[in-house]
Amino acid sequence: MLSEPRSGRLAAWGNALLAGLVSPDDAVLAIVGEDAVHRVEGLPGESAPVGLTLALGRLRTLGATGLRVALPAPGHPLGLSGPPEFNARAMEAEEAVICHGAAFGLVPEVSEAGPTGDVHVEVVWHVLPVREAPPADVPSLGEAERELAEALRDATEVLSKLDVAGSGPVAEAAIDAYRARAERGREVLAPGYPPRAVRVLELAQRVGLLISLAYENGHGAAVSASEMAARSLALGPVERTARRAQVAAYNSVVEERERGR
Repeated sequence: MLSEPRSGRLAAWGNALLAGLVSPDDAVLAIVGEDAVHRVEGLPGESAPVGLTLALGRLRTLGATGLRVALPAPGHPLGLSGPPEFNARAMEAEEAVICHGAAFGLVPEVSEAGPTGDVHVEVVWHVLPVREAPPADVPSLGEAERELAEALRDATEVLSKLDVAGSGPVAEAAIDAYRARAERGREVLAPGYPPRAVRVLELAQRVGLLISLAYENGHGAAVSASEMAARSLALGPVERTARRAQVAAYNSVVEERERGR
């Protein structure tokens, strides 16, 4: 949750490219980000992995008019629609991209190479068949924004009472620093997304950072079993809500296009 998922970058900039709002070079540059290279394997008509430019163009010719994100977690197949084989691969990767208008999905396989301090990240997107059906448990932008505000308020209150690391001024400073770096380093979403989607994604990422800080910094003063259980009860639902909101933001351009038909 701290950083933009690769599936989010692929869907957002892929949607901008499919809509004719960015050039192929700009889209690929944004999708790859700080990784060394992205390749696409299993594309119909191709016997070997291909680059993103060719892959996105081929998916368009196969009927893809948009790209959706899935961010599943154990017990929560968020954004998935089957079949079981694809769901299992996406669940293992904890993310996937699903084409709208073509029955294909892409699951990333991430590998690292090189010595410490000079590690290069390579990504292979595996193309697999998917079931054309509504994605699981994806809210509207309006629903996601309301749920996020409520979840953030409730979780902050509980974590503060338990004196859990991640709920005080140190966490706020870390969040502000993260947001400043993010604003300098990238656009929150690609061209073509509505302002509300940008707002929802920013809040979802902020909530995700709060959760990560709480987990990474241990139990704080919540040392009893009952207090640790209360912390988990507070963080679990808000983490789920933040993931749902991220998916709603990334998928918003496809959903708006469908409503406008």
